[in-house]
Order: sequence, then C-alpha cells, then structure tokens
Amino acid sequence: MSGLGVVYEANNLAAFGMSNVKSMECELHCPVCKEIVKQPVVLPCQHSVCLMCASEVLVQNGYPAPELPPEPNSPASTPNTRSPRQARRPMSSKADHRPIDRVLRSGFGTYPSPGRRRKEPPPAMLFPCPPCGREVELGEKGLTDCLRNLTLERIVERYRHTVSLGSVAVMCQFCKPPQSLEATKGCADCQASFCNECFKLYHPWGTPRAQHEHVQPTLNFRPKVLSCPEHDQERLHFYCRTCQRLLCPLCKLRRVHAGHKVAPVTQAYQTLKDKITKEMNYILSNQETVLGQISQLESATTQTEANSVAAREQLSQSVRDLTALLAERHASLSQALEGARQRRGEALAGQVAERRSLLEHAGLMVFSQELLKETDPPCFVQAARQTHSRLSTSIEGLQCFSLAADPSFRHFQLDVSKELKLLTDLQFIQAPLAPVIDTQKTLAYDQLFLCWRLPQESAPAWHFSVEFRRRGVVPGGGARGGIQGRLAAARWGWQRLEEVGGTSAVIDRLEMDSVYVLRVRGCNKAGFGEYSEEVYLHTPPAPVLNFYLDSRWGLHADRLVVSKEQRCARSVPGLSLMQAADRALTSCHLTADLLVGDVAITQGRHYWACSVEPGSYLVKVGVGLEAKLQEWFHLPQDMASPRYDPDSGHDSGAEDSLESPPPFSFLTMGMGKIFLPQAPNHQNNHGCNGTNPRRSPTVANGNSPASSPTGLTYPLPPRLGVCLDFEKGRVTFYDAHSLRPLWEGPVDCSGPVCPAFFFIGGGALQLQELVANRMADQTPVRRVTIQSRVTNLNN
Repeated sequence: MSGLGVVYEANNLAAFGMSNVKSMECELHCPVCKEIVKQPVVLPCQHSVCLMCASEVLVQNGYPAPELPPEPNSPASTPNTRSPRQARRPMSSKADHRPIDRVLRSGFGTYPSPGRRRKEPPPAMLFPCPPCGREVELGEKGLTDCLRNLTLERIVERYRHTVSLGSVAVMCQFCKPPQSLEATKGCADCQASFCNECFKLYHPWGTPRAQHEHVQPTLNFRPKVLSCPEHDQERLHFYCRTCQRLLCPLCKLRRVHAGHKVAPVTQAYQTLKDKITKEMNYILSNQETVLGQISQLESATTQTEANSVAAREQLSQSVRDLTALLAERHASLSQALEGARQRRGEALAGQVAERRSLLEHAGLMVFSQELLKETDPPCFVQAARQTHSRLSTSIEGLQCFSLAADPSFRHFQLDVSKELKLLTDLQFIQAPLAPVIDTQKTLAYDQLFLCWRLPQESAPAWHFSVEFRRRGVVPGGGARGGIQGRLAAARWGWQRLEEVGGTSAVIDRLEMDSVYVLRVRGCNKAGFGEYSEEVYLHTPPAPVLNFYLDSRWGLHADRLVVSKEQRCARSVPGLSLMQAADRALTSCHLTADLLVGDVAITQGRHYWACSVEPGSYLVKVGVGLEAKLQEWFHLPQDMASPRYDPDSGHDSGAEDSLESPPPFSFLTMGMGKIFLPQAPNHQNNHGCNGTNPRRSPTVANGNSPASSPTGLTYPLPPRLGVCLDFEKGRVTFYDAHSLRPLWEGPVDCSGPVCPAFFFIGGGALQLQELVANRMADQTPVRRVTIQSRVTNLNN
C-alpha cells in the first residue's frame, strides 16, 4: 500500500468520526493481554493473538521458548543513533532484525535440532485459546504454521494514526539524536522510517533503491505479501475450502489436498468479500431491529435488577420465616423440657425426703421409739397400726430401691440429620430438566400418542407443554437446518397443548401421510424448563381401519386361540396336530390355519397395523378376496392352496395374457425375519406368500440389495403396517414404526376384500389397538360382521 493510500484511508477514518473509530478498539484487543494486538498471528481457530502473548502462553504450558524478533518500539528496532552521513555499514550480526515471517519459518517451537533424524514426531502443540474456551492444536511445528494477520496490522496502524493524529510523531531512524527530525516517509523494503534528507541519501536517484516502495512512517513494518510458512518465498495463490488454509503452488501438489476443493485465492477473496458485504448491508438495513432488540435488552436488564431485588427480599423473608418457626419450635421444646425437669425433680426430691426420714435421728425413727414406750395395750395397738404401715413401706422401698425419675433425658434428644440435610440442600427452585421421550411407546396411529419421562435428577414438574408442528417441505430440496428450513418452520408454526398433566398426551385431527415434529418441556414455579429432543413421527398414509379377529368364521379352535378382546391370536398344538406328529418319524405335517378380520372393504383407502411375535414359526399377513378366502377355507386341508389349484384359473394361460391381479397378497414372517418377494423375469407358479410373476412389486426406496431372484429377507419390524387402496387394487406393506414402505403389489379388488392372516406352526399375532380406545375408560362395543360394507374409523 502506498503512502498516499494510507493517508487517504486515514483521512476517511477521521471523516468517519473519532467516536466511531474508538468504538472499534474492542475488536483490536488481544484476547490474552487485553491490549491492542502487536504482531498478530492467526491461530487455526481463526482468532488472532499477539506473537509475544502466544509465545508466553506456550512457555507457561511447558513448551520450549521460541526465538522472537525485537519489538518494533525497542531501541534495537529503532536505530536512531546512527548518522545518515556514516558509511552504510551492515548491521551487527548480534542483533536479529529478521522479519517476523522469517523468524516463524526458522522453526522456533520445534523440538529436534537441524540434521538430527527423529524416530517419532513430537506431540502436537496445544494452545489454550481464551475466546474458544478450549485447546487448539497448532501442530508439531508450533507457531511456524501460523501466518501473520497483516490485514489486522493495517487496521491497527490506521486506527493508531487516526486516534493519535498529530500527537505522536515517528522520528527518523537515521538522524543523530541531537538533530533527530520527524520521519516523513517509510520504506517497505528497508523497513525503516526516514526524514526527507535521509530518504534521498539512502535512495539515490537512478539506483535500484529508488524503486523501493515508500509508505507512511511507522515503527511496525511487515512484509508486503504473505508467503508460505513451509516453502520460502512462495506466495499463497490458492485457498483450500476443505482445510480452510492458504496454499502455495507446492502445497497444492501435496497428497493431503488430493480431492479437496481448492480455488484461487482471488476467487476466495472475492467470494468472502461479497459475503461480508451482504452481511454488513443486511445488518445496516435492519438497524431498527437492532435498536429494538437493544431496547428490549435494556428493558430486560432493568427488569432483572428489579426482579433480583424482589427475589432477594423474598429470600430474606423466607429465611426470617424459617428463623421465626425455629424460634417458636425452640420455645415449645424448651417448655416441654422444663416441665419434664420439674416433674422429675419433684419426684426425686420426694424420694430424698422419704429416705431422710429413715435416718436414726430422723422424725419417724424417734416417733417409733417413743411409741414403743407405751404400756397400755389398747392405746398402743390403736396408735401403732399407722406407724407399722409406714415402716413396712419404708422397708419394702429399701429392699427394692429404684429412682422415681430417669435423670438421663435421653428421650429429649433431637434428631436433626434430615433437617440438616434439607438445609444443606436448600437451593433456589429449579425448572424441570428436559424430558426424555419414550420412543418405544410413542406412536402415530389413528391419533398421535406421545409418552415421556423426567430424568431422576430433575425437579418435579407441575404440568407439561407439548408442542408439535408439521414438517414443511423445503423448496429445492434444501437442508432443514438452513434459512429455508427456518422459513418452513415459521410457515407451519408450532401448535401447543398447554398444562398437560401426567407424562403422556394424545394429539388428534392430524393430516395423513405427514411428518410431525414434537417436543415437550416441563413447568413449575421456576418457569418452563428446557425442551426435550425433537422426535419425528409419520402419520399413516390412509384412514385407520378398526376391526377385530373373527372367531366364528375361518377359525380352527383346536389350533388357534383368540383372546377375549379378539385382538390377539396364538397358534397352539391341537389334538390333530399332535396325532400327526406322533405318527411321523422324521417330521410332522404343518397346515396353514386361516384367520380373517370381521370387516370387508369395498371402497376407499384403509390402513391398519399388527405385530408378530419374533419367535413365531411362520405367519402371513395381508389381504384377500372374501369369496376366495371362504372357498379356500372349505377345501380339505391336505389339498394344495388355491394359488396352486389348476382349476382356480390363477395360473392359466388365459389369465397370464390378461395380467389379472392375484386374489391374495401376503407377506411371510418367521423366526425374527420378514420375506420381501421380488418380481421374477420368468413365469412360474405362485405360492401363498403373495408373489406373482405377473406383478411388479417394489421394495422400499427402490433399492434392492443383491440377493436371490426370489426375494429378500429383512429383520422383522416391531410392527407391520398394511395399506389397501381398493380403487387402484394395490396393497402396500410398511414398517409401522417408521412408516417406511417395505413392499407393494397388486391385489384383486373385484369384490369385498378382508384382512387375513395365516399361521403355519406356532406363532402369535397382535392387532394394533386404537389410541382412542387405549385412552378411553371403557372399550367400545365390538362389532362382528363379514358383510360387504365399509368400516372406516378415522379418529
């Protein structure tokens, strides 16, 4: 930068306003010494610190002291004692006047000496960056890889020149001290400041020195351009976006940057400059918003002060209440203790008086001696009876002596351990911690059921606030976390269920085939706590169909057991199966037991879900024509399935040419796995698993892993969802937990279609219960029918 440019920028800063420039001073402070930075270097975390401060911090952390150049304002760096008329002798070899970048490249902060091969690289240096609050890895070369922040140095220089304009003068470094003149120019190549005479003397006209670049006089010279810290004199022409580092042409060829996004530094410069310009323009165009937020923050600060005073007064009042209660309780307990002391003292005093009367010269003994002197028998008998009673009682007391009261007061000791623990743990009330959503119990079915719990260490919650929103589709397929995601979230907005008691909630009237985002937070006297982690639930793709297992039709009671609620079925070994197994030597004959739902679908789209026990042998879940199911059920059990029946017409050539859909569509599950059929390229007979050569079933996401041509096996999902589109004649199977489609295929919908289940061997099946029925106090009345009608319960 030329001297004219520096003067121009300084004048611009002066015109911009001294107060505005001074407000920038906080941005120029070193985070370590809290002063304006000197010789700043850029750390890998993009923060800038003074070179001297960084070196001192490394030394304090046990790293070797690096070799540093002299400070710009030190006598060694300002040779103003030399006369311009003296010979141009070289500077002393003892003084190191190398530029900072060359000192950094000299390898200070590294462990091995030159020429010594090290077997293992030294550990990477760690620099505790104050703004980051963490340790930043500098690498094994230490500060060598940290470039100087020349831009920050230029800003600091302009700031100093503007703030101290006309107050501090830079003296010529080549004049004698008695006649030192003020410097008027600085040479970026000589890195010194000159007056006019000295500049002409050291830069004669017609010599290469005359071509040196002159700048504004300063004491802090820096290199003209940044050079590579690893390759001397190589300029940084590239910028690696992946590593976020400047590269020279030699660094670009390294293998470590292979495949990285490397761009010319001019392009990165223009891109970053445009971004900063747009961000500045955005902030400047929203000054009213900034001022409004400042007013809001100032109001919040005022409220904070007022509320803190009120909270402090409330704290004092609570302590006074505790003190008053303790004083009251202390008086009550002291009164009880004093009463016990008096009663026990009186009892013991009476015992003492009684024993004193038994002494030799006491009243009772003297009276007894005088009584024995009576010689008149009638008078003696009359007077001695009472004395005899008293003496007998005294003798009994002497023989069986015990204290009339316990002097220990053991029962008057206070156990304040619990109270002390409570007082020790006495804290301000805390808001509840973020609830933990139970993903195993949370589901989306006919309604959305959300279940959560508080952590054990959390403060109790009076009630909860449940928030949910429909996740919007970001235009252009952008990420949800960017500006478009925030706009979509603002578009749909959060809906709330306020003051929810308990740890579960039901949300109804949701849109089908949509993804909803949910979160929960608790509330108590301290206010609302943190939100739980957001969970995403996918609502069913169609209205939920509510039905029960038909216990009257299609049920073999000796092999299938249906629960009382008719939502659960289990295959058991009946008598016929046991007899067949008893006659067999190597195996037993397993039959396919049919179980259907009590509804028949004639129109619309419907969805239902069920769960199959992982230990089941073979269970088939799907749909089928009601007429064909009845026909198959009444056939002898040892005959082939109607899918293999040559008379059924399902595998005839005529039907092959017409491409008619099959009457059944099932998925087979067993032993913790689910079989997903694929469409073969050749025609063959189709079995009861629902595959058909004339179908074109699709596996989820359209990506089929390498497998046999017959199909794939996947782990059994916790719940299986089935969606029937009657008009289109299509049935889709889902992982009901995530609503991920598993398989889709055609089905014949020329007549009423029923949900159907097949059991081969042992197994168990459970229909998904409606959330509305689960939350209701009483189970609704069961409806059993196989009529051709529609049962559409969309709650």
